[in-house]
Amino acid sequence: MKRLNKQTTAMAGLVFLGMNTALAEPLYVGSYGGSTEQAMRDEIIPAFLEEHEAEIIYVAGNSTDTLAKLQAQRGNQELDVVLMDDGPMYQAINLGFCSPMQNTAMLDDVYDIARFPDDKAVGVGLVASGFAYNAEIFERNGWEPPSSWNDLADEKFADKLVVPSISNTYGVHALVMAARLNGGGESDIDPGFIFMQEEAAPNILSFEPSAGKMSELFQNEEIALSVWGSGRLRALANTGFPGAFAYPEEGAVALMVAACVIEGSEERELAEAFVEHLLTPESQELLADTQGWGPAQRNAELSDDLAEILPYGEKVDQLVTVDWDVINPNRLEWTNRWNRQVER
Repeated sequence: MKRLNKQTTAMAGLVFLGMNTALAEPLYVGSYGGSTEQAMRDEIIPAFLEEHEAEIIYVAGNSTDTLAKLQAQRGNQELDVVLMDDGPMYQAINLGFCSPMQNTAMLDDVYDIARFPDDKAVGVGLVASGFAYNAEIFERNGWEPPSSWNDLADEKFADKLVVPSISNTYGVHALVMAARLNGGGESDIDPGFIFMQEEAAPNILSFEPSAGKMSELFQNEEIALSVWGSGRLRALANTGFPGAFAYPEEGAVALMVAACVIEGSEERELAEAFVEHLLTPESQELLADTQGWGPAQRNAELSDDLAEILPYGEKVDQLVTVDWDVINPNRLEWTNRWNRQVER
């Protein structure tokens, strides 16, 4: 039997009912918990059910959890649609879990950077990895906003800087950009490790991966600058913190929230319709406001305050991508090396 029983699954997620749900199997959506689950439950899914007679079962978990579910259920998948960060999504694609979109017309207004090879997934939200900083501290010290990944080596930021651990995507992005700026890249990561170990690490107060702890360090003025995401900074600024976000001149790195339809889904048409719903301007604007995800499609319109921080419009052109097909097979080796050489 393809499906887990409803009682078991409901314990792991949420059940949403539409009309005449007995006519079809439910649609199982694997996606993030927390505020994303709240936005899905309160706004996104009810709007979808206004247009579709369906039952949706929401299975909450982070990207690693969702990828693990796909691997554990190979050949008998429960999930029909998944949302994950782009790194794990590339793993899911390479493992054969994602099916090419059949309704490619939904992708016509999607930014090129949000299109995945063979349309086996699509970005539904864009986050920029760049610099979050305390604008008041910078003004107090007469500092210009950070403008380059090389600023991680600037001695004026000694003990006022955080670069998340390589266990965190922001840490991976910083390492890759350091490698690129010093003659290497994903396939030649040595220059990145040398820069991080010899130039950046002496300035780094901690390699904090937790968003909550990072916010605390900023609010206590223990740090003035961090490598972080535009969405995280947006959430912190909403508390009244004088935070600002800077896009490095070499490019902020795109961290995409991506969606894919699972290969072999018995509810393929409904699954694609749900992905299309996530890409509507209304859903994109809501996800920008509640999650800090920049729109992945061109027709969404953001308020000025959101547009200032999130990747939107011309800022999308300033984003660069990393090669997850090279990174993922090397991630464990890089992590061990990072722990030995950078965080020692």
